[in-house]
Amino acid sequence: MDDKVSKGLEGGLRARELAASLTVADLPTSTAWYHEVFGFAIDRRHERDGRLIAVSLRGGQVRLLLTQDDGAKGLDREKGTGFSMQLTTDQDIDALAAEIESSGGKLESAPISMPWGVRVFRIRDPDGFRFTVSSPPLA
Repeated sequence: MDDKVSKGLEGGLRARELAASLTVADLPTSTAWYHEVFGFAIDRRHERDGRLIAVSLRGGQVRLLLTQDDGAKGLDREKGTGFSMQLTTDQDIDALAAEIESSGGKLESAPISMPWGVRVFRIRDPDGFRFTVSSPPLA
């Protein structure tokens, strides 16, 4: 096997953040869900020729860009299948889940303690993108 392939990058990747871009069916609906239900702040609205095409969101260090699906690949295609984003927070997992539910969110799974020492819940956005929200692992 080639040394570069087996060893990877010299010293390895040292990323500081990960941001995701999600193509959504209805940008205003998804923006409202992420802001009002999931608690993301709206950083910026992106317009082209006076038309809203994307919205930048932030939740702590996590950044999301929501873009309006242009329909080129079919508007009824399934989104989010086989894909999950993991969010770790120092917030109380049970209180956060309860706040999401009281804001109209529907949990895919209620908070539960995992054997490796984290507490997690799962939620899906209006397009089917899945998030697992967890506490940090115990030291």
